Amino acid sequence: GGYYKDDGPGANPPANLAGIPDAEPRAEPLHRFANDPYEVMGKTYVPMAAGQAYRARGGASWYGRRYHGKPTSTGEIYDMYAMTAAHATLPLPSYVRVTNPANGRSVVVRVNDRGPFHEGRIIDLSYTAAWKLDLLKGVAPVEVELLDPNAPSTPTALAQAAPPAAPAAAPAVIRVAELPPPALSQAS
Repeated sequence: GGYYKDDGPGANPPANLAGIPDAEPRAEPLHRFANDPYEVMGKTYVPMAAGQAYRARGGASWYGRRYHGKPTSTGEIYDMYAMTAAHATLPLPSYVRVTNPANGRSVVVRVNDRGPFHEGRIIDLSYTAAWKLDLLKGVAPVEVELLDPNAPSTPTALAQAAPPAAPAAAPAVIRVAELPPPALSQAS
């Protein structure tokens, strides 16, 4: 039904998706092998070194039951209902704030897998993260910011907004060194 290779949500998603907390950034050792250069579909990827800043805009997608219960690049078992994500070059593991500029919603996820490997997409989200951002309808533009687990953090606020309109096409990846931080709305 309408999903890539039938990779949709599970038959019985948890009833408490809204109550699943964002990932809590914490200092973790980098995975021993998941940060080595690698090749997918003839393209070589070189993961970033720890401590580098990263802020980018691009397309986000999500992955579901086709990968649920299978190992991620770090060897952890993928749980489509956890607050996780895949990125082609961020250090594994790491934490990012993902913001949907169409509605101001923002989540924090733990990056523990590699992907997406499609032009214009910069992050693959778990089902729950995509649900919280209202991104289940397909590829949509997002802003992604790598978080420093040693910096003080504030709770993520989710805006109460109407669902965003579907984008006409996947946006190109834009790396921005000094992108202003996204405005976050406080929930009522």
